[in-house]
Amino acid sequence: MNIKKNDKVKILAGKDKGKIGKVLQVSPAEGRVSVEGLNLLIKHLRPNRNGEKGQRIEFPAFIDISNVALVCPKCGKATRVGFKVLKPEGGKSKKMRVCKKCQETIE
Repeated sequence: MNIKKNDKVKILAGKDKGKIGKVLQVSPAEGRVSVEGLNLLIKHLRPNRNGEKGQRIEFPAFIDISNVALVCPKCGKATRVGFKVLKPEGGKSKKMRVCKKCQETIE
């Protein structure tokens, strides 16, 4: 998966196109992400008892992963993600995400 929880992403399509937010949830099986404060939907709740008021709850809905791009923490641009296998001295090799624009590793 190219995008993980707590990554900064830019929305590429939809009503919030061009906005940047933090990923709250990732659903790899469905290929969808939920972004904080973006793609908000409103759910209306009925009152449960007499005298209680109904409520409107706003929550971030899932967006298809193809409609978001990772924002590189080093260069600050929306970018595609590549992968490199790094072999530290005397340690295990580790697969790291890499920014396609500035070639820096993404933690």
